[in-house]
Amino acid sequence: MAGQAYETHEHDVIVIGAGGAGLRAAIEAAAQGVSVGLVCKSLLGKAHTVMAEGGIAAALGNVWPEDNWQVHFRDTMRGGKMLNNWRMAQLHAQEAPERVLELERWGALFDRTKDGRILQRDFGGHRYARLAHVGDRTGLEMIRTLQYHGIHQGIDVYMECKVERLLKDGDRVTGAFGYWRNTGQFVLFKAKAVVLATGGIGKAWKITSNSWEYTGDGHAMALWAGADLIDMEFVQFHPTGMVWPPSVRGILVTEGVRGDGGTLKNNTGERFMFNYIPEFFKGETADNEAEADRWYADKKNNRRTPDLLPRDEVARAINSEVKAGRGSPHGGVFLDIATRRPGDYITKRLPSMYHQFKELADVDITKEPMEVGPTCHYVMGGVRVNADTTQATVKGLFAAGECAGGMHGSNRLGGNSLSDLLVFGRRAGQYAALYAKDFGGRLTVDNAQLESIAQETLAPLTRAHGENPYAIQAELQDVMQNLVGIIRNETDMKTALKKLEVLKDRASKARVDGGRTYNPGWHTALDLVSLLAVAECSTLAALERKESRGGHTRDDHPYTDDTWGTVNVAVRLRKGQLQISREPLPQMPAELKALFERK
Repeated sequence: MAGQAYETHEHDVIVIGAGGAGLRAAIEAAAQGVSVGLVCKSLLGKAHTVMAEGGIAAALGNVWPEDNWQVHFRDTMRGGKMLNNWRMAQLHAQEAPERVLELERWGALFDRTKDGRILQRDFGGHRYARLAHVGDRTGLEMIRTLQYHGIHQGIDVYMECKVERLLKDGDRVTGAFGYWRNTGQFVLFKAKAVVLATGGIGKAWKITSNSWEYTGDGHAMALWAGADLIDMEFVQFHPTGMVWPPSVRGILVTEGVRGDGGTLKNNTGERFMFNYIPEFFKGETADNEAEADRWYADKKNNRRTPDLLPRDEVARAINSEVKAGRGSPHGGVFLDIATRRPGDYITKRLPSMYHQFKELADVDITKEPMEVGPTCHYVMGGVRVNADTTQATVKGLFAAGECAGGMHGSNRLGGNSLSDLLVFGRRAGQYAALYAKDFGGRLTVDNAQLESIAQETLAPLTRAHGENPYAIQAELQDVMQNLVGIIRNETDMKTALKKLEVLKDRASKARVDGGRTYNPGWHTALDLVSLLAVAECSTLAALERKESRGGHTRDDHPYTDDTWGTVNVAVRLRKGQLQISREPLPQMPAELKALFERK
């Protein structure tokens, strides 16, 4: 049979993506005694998790004994504007402390309090200092720890392997098909269960903190396999990315700068965030600069500075200042920690930021302010999953981390991504392994399905004529940046959808020179298919949601509408057409609702 010609690997569980969620899922699945394969698009260790610098949000109570999972749950729900899946937010808040302590047992080296416990720092939207951290390199330490632990679990790792499609047998997923990025040769993975941990969709936008791998592969593969996506309209623009020089525009500036005392200022020197405190946060936030300064000096009053409001609030405020002509010379605002903290404190607490600005922008952050502005950073939307098991709406498919939807609602709080991927990465591995153990019947793969995918994958190399895929990708990024960016409206988004249709047609005819070996043009042509799919899903969902909430702001609907606060916008592919529907949120139990009656 034709399928026999492909290099084939068979496992009980295949995990696609080797960031924090994928590694934690693989570790847990292996601990259940099943055979595990871990597939990553790049090299092991080069996952996006390393860019999560500020810390892991978990109510350990080491700095503030008053902190507990109920407060963390409430902060997460409020940050997501109550659109979160309450059960996911509950499990996350309850299980995050144990996942952090587990990392410590596996060898993670955290910064310490004077009495030797894990130190925790302030972050936007968190009532208490809650982020366990390692300077501003927390994600790097997490990946190091998980990798070192994982390699002893008997996990087979397949590096520089791009998965193109999930394979199905009837109504269940039974594997994946892809190619080795270096040779271009095809590879088939047979599996009883597949875990998606592929991260986000940020490369659909021009200015982004995301690296080349973030092309929405998991979102698109799940969609094509028949799974539901939810909340795709909610895209987080992190308030602080670098804006100068142009070659580094969008690179992340950790929220830890503000958590450690940094303040945002416009070109008049005003701390403008005091002008943007929403009613929702009044009473919890410092009302003036003197009060905020006292907050930094003595945190016993536990009042938040407005520089540490949730990311959506801060990003919109910066956008408003720039549009009003009060921005920095290169189209951002100023982030100042130099006048707030001594130089040795900055270099100790924020070593990566110090070197990043010194080497990339020739700015000494111990002596002068940084220029920062919003950058596309994270998608709250993703594969709809069961809160407890992480199983998608298709049998045999599980998802965790950024490619799963529901946990963060309309806006993610900083630090919640790392605890999210630990909590739900573990659950994905656990329940994928249990599903694999209960798998009934024979594991079969349809060769006609394989041949169809193989032909599609080779098409850009075999066409006699066609466009350069890089040009199409650049146009896609411009469309999303300019028409489906931080502020949206119906006219722009309808224009975007028309442009996306044209780009989809052009991408289907893209052509690349050369063969399958070391051919980045070919890789780009294939990534384009996923990018266009997720861009269309995001735009359609944003057009459907006629309100502003969290990471979705419409200037033609600038209010938050309670009728939209009880539904997710779901996207699914049926008979080749994308369908949009409004799905009711699961009902929160009374005892959790009561938490929101407290201050």
